[in-house]
Amino acid sequence: MVNVPPSYAATSSSIPVAQRPPLNGHGSSSSTDDVVRTKILLLGLRRAGKTSIQQVLFNQLPPKQTFYLETTMRVVKHTYDSVIPLEIWDCPGNITVDTLGAPLSQFATMIFVIDIRDLYNQPISRLVEFIVAAYEKNPNMSLEVFVHKAEKLQEDDKIENFRQIHERVSDRLLDISAEYEQVQLNFHLTSVYDHSLHEAFSKVLHKLIDSLPYLEDLLNVFCANSQSPKAFLFDTSSRLYIATDASPVDSATFNLCCDYLQMLNSFGSLYKSATAGARQSLSMTLPRSDLSTSSLLPPTVPTESAIPTEIITINPTENSTTIRPPRDLFYPSASTSLHPSTPGTTLTYHLITPQLALLALLPTSIYEGRRGLIEFNVVFFREGVQEICQVEKEVRTGG
Repeated sequence: MVNVPPSYAATSSSIPVAQRPPLNGHGSSSSTDDVVRTKILLLGLRRAGKTSIQQVLFNQLPPKQTFYLETTMRVVKHTYDSVIPLEIWDCPGNITVDTLGAPLSQFATMIFVIDIRDLYNQPISRLVEFIVAAYEKNPNMSLEVFVHKAEKLQEDDKIENFRQIHERVSDRLLDISAEYEQVQLNFHLTSVYDHSLHEAFSKVLHKLIDSLPYLEDLLNVFCANSQSPKAFLFDTSSRLYIATDASPVDSATFNLCCDYLQMLNSFGSLYKSATAGARQSLSMTLPRSDLSTSSLLPPTVPTESAIPTEIITINPTENSTTIRPPRDLFYPSASTSLHPSTPGTTLTYHLITPQLALLALLPTSIYEGRRGLIEFNVVFFREGVQEICQVEKEVRTGG
């Protein structure tokens, strides 16, 4: 009798997003559209934290609830749309190159998750196996290692374990062949309980965005013309930064922007436009297209999440129909002062697309004294980003 290895070929379901179980991401479905998606392979041993990473980043699962997630038993495809459409393959812990069910050449990035407290021999052996296979079949694949659950150890132990994992992986590759010394491995220390996971995954995402240099140029121009010391282009839902300007990324500034964005996401849905009731008196309204500005609305500027593209008013006394021109989308903004002292610093938020937002630090004196100039620069930046996103969409859809 021949022993056939189990197959973990990727499967998908048609469960809508709104109906998926809140604490288990194993019901995520693969998109059935014709968009060409960038594929990310998420690997690691059992209970390493793979599904937790995906759920916290893309399904807004509170970190404390990751304890209740079920063990991944099969390959599950998770799709997510941002500047580029992503397809993340969440794999079970016992999967191998042979049982993956897809060639490694299909994937742009491989993320291997290692529990920082785990015995290192088994996860490192599995990691090296995939690195060797990826190097042979897809040398251009980006290889990332997340040393995860860093919150479990003290700072000194955390750094020591991280160093040991890095050295053991490198030594194991050199023992196989000297040519693997040139393999570019990127190690990240991560945890779902702080923003280190968002920062690490943002860096992974940067390598997949072909239009990243153009987005960075737009941010550099905005910072130079607005006297902003730092600016980020964030994905509002996942709180990953898509791009930033040329100045170095300070972890404290990044954490501050993440916290502010999380606050706006939490309370923005409580506000809606005061004109909502007036629209109910209209005789007829065309069906709305999906032009939601964002689930993120500022507490200072109430607005609606969706705006009708066109309104038709029918005059009952005349056989004529008046078609009003389409209304422009409303892009909410918000700001908060970080320091009460003069001159101080102001953190600003401006929605750029339904999925992206600009968060920038500005001197309070500049923000208050040259508000019009700042808003003009934001409009210029928004038009540039929207044009880049439109080109990216046309390339992906073939249209």
